[in-house]
Amino acid sequence: MDQHLQVFIAVAEKQNFSRAAVELHMTQPAVSQYIRTFEDNIGVRLLERTNKYVRLNKAGEIVYHHAKEIVGLYTKMQNLVDDLANKASGPLSIGASYTFGEYVLPRIIANLVKNYPDIQPTVTIGNTNDIAGLVSMHQIDVGIVEGHFKEKQLSVEEFAEDSMVVVASSNHALAQKKDNVNLRNLEQETWIVREKGSGTREATEKMFHRIGISPVKLMNFGSTQPIKEVVEAGLGITLLSQWAVQKELRNGDLKILDIKALPFTRQFSILTKTPFQTKALEVFIDLLRNNKMLTTIKSVKR
Repeated sequence: MDQHLQVFIAVAEKQNFSRAAVELHMTQPAVSQYIRTFEDNIGVRLLERTNKYVRLNKAGEIVYHHAKEIVGLYTKMQNLVDDLANKASGPLSIGASYTFGEYVLPRIIANLVKNYPDIQPTVTIGNTNDIAGLVSMHQIDVGIVEGHFKEKQLSVEEFAEDSMVVVASSNHALAQKKDNVNLRNLEQETWIVREKGSGTREATEKMFHRIGISPVKLMNFGSTQPIKEVVEAGLGITLLSQWAVQKELRNGDLKILDIKALPFTRQFSILTKTPFQTKALEVFIDLLRNNKMLTTIKSVKR
């Protein structure tokens, strides 16, 4: 692969010629020469230089974006070629949205490493939109997200169902009801919700529409764990994957509210960018498709 691309990416990310030189095991003058040659070849200046910093300008941002995609494609090509003569091995970059990544994926990764020790997985956790973007740019090999995801540039395969429930603190007034919870009571509650762009937030808004409520009190959090903690503390109620609350339900810290038309179901989906897959990726996707943990969600007490 063109060394100029690698040097440019390093300088852009380190924002410093000296730090980039250390990372690349090169001298600073050599790094400077690579950048000058690269800018001459592109035909435009890409970096703004001062005594304090090195930053991308508008042209540099465009080149950096595509350079990262080129490097990702080159790495994937090399892995595919290497696979022709080797067993499942090498790096595997996995992205997952929060529910799957925090509560389901760890056991699958443990199984993968146990049975295929030559595969070296790395995991990125983010919201659904972020993970899809990384797959699109070839920054990760595969993404696992929740919800009905549509993206023309990506291959999307629904492979398992996720059951979602509304939970409250066991001491919450609504948790004491023996009958279905009144929809008016739900509308007046404070709802603890995920940020826009997350699969759980999308599911929550769909659930509101399905049962016909428009809560006015919404409190946003960026991940599931703090949501569970504030709900346990009695601050409000929330819609979460049954995977995410199994421990709290077993311990009696949370309770599922009895609401008509629930639980709400959504799909776990596999996102990939290219039809060509390394053996490591094929093995991982097969584990996802055939994982018994995903086909049978444990029953929990309401």
